[in-house]
Amino acid sequence: MVNKTLAARCQTGLDFYEFLKETDRTSIIDRLELRDIYNSEFRIRNPGSKDANFGSVLYALKVSYKITRRRDNIYFNSSVKALYVDQWHTPRSHQPQPVQNGAASPGLLETTTSAEEAETGVRARRKMASLLMNKLKMDRAQFIADKHGVSITSDHPFENGKVCLSVETTYEYVVTLNVKNNGTKPVYFTLKDEHKVTKTNPLSLQPGDSYEIHVHFCCSLVGFYPATLAFEFKPDLQASTTFHIVRFFEAQCLTSLGRELAPIAPYKPRSLPAWTPDTNCLIVDGERPEGYQPSVNTLLNTIYNKCNSCLIVMLYAATLFFFYIYIFRRTVLESPLSWENYFEKFQLLLFLEELQMEVDIRRYNIPNKDRDHAIMIRDPVNKKLLIMEVPGVSENRPSVLRGDKLLVYPAGEKQVKYCGYVHSVQLDSVKLGFDSKLLDSFVDYMKFHVEFTINRVTLRLQHRAAELANQYRLEKVLFPTAPTFVSGQTVLPKLKLFDWKLERNPEQYQAVQHIVAGTSKPAPYLVFGPPGTGKTVTLVEAIKQIEKTQASYHILACAPSNSAADLLCRKILEHVDEHKVFRLYASSRDPKAVPDRLKACSNLVGECYIFPPKEKLMEYKILVTTLLTAGRLVTGGIPAGHFTHVFVDEAGHAVETECLVPLAGLLNAESGQVVLAGDPKQLGPILRSPFALKYGMGVSLLERMMNGFSLYQKDEGVFNNRYVTKLLRNYRSHPAILKIPNELFYDGELQVCADEILRNSYCRWEHLPQKVQKIRKALEKVGKEFKFKDMNKLKVGSVEEFQGQERRVIIVSTVRSSPNYLEIDKQFSLGFVKNEKRFNVAVTRAKALLIVVGNPRVLNADPTWARYVSGGYKCKSRIIPDNIYQFILTFILIVFSSHFNFNSQLLDPEWRNDL
Repeated sequence: MVNKTLAARCQTGLDFYEFLKETDRTSIIDRLELRDIYNSEFRIRNPGSKDANFGSVLYALKVSYKITRRRDNIYFNSSVKALYVDQWHTPRSHQPQPVQNGAASPGLLETTTSAEEAETGVRARRKMASLLMNKLKMDRAQFIADKHGVSITSDHPFENGKVCLSVETTYEYVVTLNVKNNGTKPVYFTLKDEHKVTKTNPLSLQPGDSYEIHVHFCCSLVGFYPATLAFEFKPDLQASTTFHIVRFFEAQCLTSLGRELAPIAPYKPRSLPAWTPDTNCLIVDGERPEGYQPSVNTLLNTIYNKCNSCLIVMLYAATLFFFYIYIFRRTVLESPLSWENYFEKFQLLLFLEELQMEVDIRRYNIPNKDRDHAIMIRDPVNKKLLIMEVPGVSENRPSVLRGDKLLVYPAGEKQVKYCGYVHSVQLDSVKLGFDSKLLDSFVDYMKFHVEFTINRVTLRLQHRAAELANQYRLEKVLFPTAPTFVSGQTVLPKLKLFDWKLERNPEQYQAVQHIVAGTSKPAPYLVFGPPGTGKTVTLVEAIKQIEKTQASYHILACAPSNSAADLLCRKILEHVDEHKVFRLYASSRDPKAVPDRLKACSNLVGECYIFPPKEKLMEYKILVTTLLTAGRLVTGGIPAGHFTHVFVDEAGHAVETECLVPLAGLLNAESGQVVLAGDPKQLGPILRSPFALKYGMGVSLLERMMNGFSLYQKDEGVFNNRYVTKLLRNYRSHPAILKIPNELFYDGELQVCADEILRNSYCRWEHLPQKVQKIRKALEKVGKEFKFKDMNKLKVGSVEEFQGQERRVIIVSTVRSSPNYLEIDKQFSLGFVKNEKRFNVAVTRAKALLIVVGNPRVLNADPTWARYVSGGYKCKSRIIPDNIYQFILTFILIVFSSHFNFNSQLLDPEWRNDL
């Protein structure tokens, strides 16, 4: 039967190209000559079946953009050619030759390309390869083993049936294989090579004979190239039974820079230090930073003369508490979140997260597998401070903030431990304040052992917020329902906006109107802001309109991070008198990180933070803080109901209990207005405990609202603007960058409104095909070669660091180059693949140009990435500038007995700071 569907005819055309490649005739472009080959050789290769006629196949290829026809010349496009750079395909002669019966001497005969080779043709070999690869997944050991007296060795040693090569500069290499029959009977084997050893031309290998095969690696592109080589053996030519021996090859093609940045050892997750019982010891408190105010009721905030055995008891208690939670309170964890179990469930989830944090922070203790000890030197500027090198601190691994404490003791001594307070954090070091008992005996380069600790203040604030939510009866805010009766249609105020561009955007304008009118109260009002749609400017405009139109108001504006809160404050100050605005920082904020524009209206005085009394704070009309710093307002006694409005930007990036902190104890549940802005389709909160993730703590308050309550869901395809507005106009990205995320996550509703000149500014970039620590090191190296460039302006970071930000050009390294860990990624939400939210954030930061560096074979395994890759990609070195490389991280998966640290063993997540 002739194939009739367009897709089937297109596939036939692709098979024909593969046939041309096999017979070394891809250089033929004449239509008539190609037609003759198609009809006389390709179309009759499988007796009993017949493909579509040549003309219809050409048509299918053309409309599918696989070929370009210029008069009577046919050109297969580069995307087709790239598909068939495949280890299963080796060019062979197309000249018909007689087939010799029986065993053949290598090198004497040419093989044929005729109907007689039906079982060795394109589709047959593809089918055989597929079957063999599936069997390999089931029983790899059986296939890589030498058997029946036949061995396959190499001049490069095989390890688990695999040879790993690493080539540089020349990009060429040859591996010699030796197939030897050590048995007592002859065997025949097939393999396509220069001597044309094939199924129809097998090689006889007599007892004691050996056969040498040269495997040539030649590549012009930097990358990772795996190949599988299968040998088929028969005891005699008439036998129907066969056996296989398989060998694997993995070649890495590196540049000199890639070699320099290559891992010096396989990745191994940080292990817990061995526990040994300590004798009783004294802990001597250190010197806190100037102006640092310790939080009240912080457990073990100041420790004098405490015996270390107490800490050991605490560790035992923590372990027992975990099992208590997981065994006896599991019913609460597994139950859906409700008002009745709200406090108890979040209390358990917070305890689980804290336990995991305690476990994870101990992995950084010194000594460890990388360092036997730490050394300190005296600060040349302030002799009362000591400087300790802490590799990774700049990437928040571990998290060390101003005011945090570390315990140190001289190597070999355990009678006394010194508590050092962090005064400042440098690139890879921290400055610590200790008691004079240590300073008096200290000399530079003394060796110390170090114990890191977690700061429990942030967790205690969230525990308190969950408890206060119940005390202040926030049920209508946290579990909103539509009113049973609505008296007429709400009259929305007519507003003259400060940002006149918002008046041209109906979604932004109506969101501001509804927020000012308070149409959703007591339910929160949600601003659903997809990437680049201006959710922050919408919030800021609403704040300014409330300040302008309402006589009695007090606004608390919050965000999860200091950087996001600073952005809010800067935009508010564009039109609001700075005497009405106060930016409240926590003591842990590095004073050098405070923007100059905000210093005058903040609690930073010189290098110290001052916390005004509540009476003074209540005089300000607008307070801006991070979510957790808002807890100081509760501690300071500001009464519930003082704030008429609470705004939370980037709410989708915060744990729900973090969002509670500015609400519980500060908001009047009946009269107050809560506004949450964010995107539930982008990255959620960062957590360390897999059990906290499993039982719902990874779902933000914004996402829970959007997914769990009818007020915020579409009715007949439309949102109820009384409670939620979805912003639709994207002011950031080129339409090609926006297309796939728009279709996948936003119902195709986003509209391209970015400045045309800006979004097209890289469309004619010469490297286009048509007219997360190693990268920093690479930029440093490259920067030395380009002295006229300011490499410091290039921001390098994880996807989380870019959420809510935008750049004209974004380069994304997808990291993974092996499919072996895709399911692990999916299970634990690691990496890009199998993680829709991380994909969405990564590809929607760019305005004009998005470059994705990765392995298309791996990315195609994920349906979300496959949509992106299907748009076309290039594997040509000319497309990628010489100073951009793909770096491969190798993860070694090992089995652990401890349940609640499994997630962190797989990936060392960045610790959260900037809170």
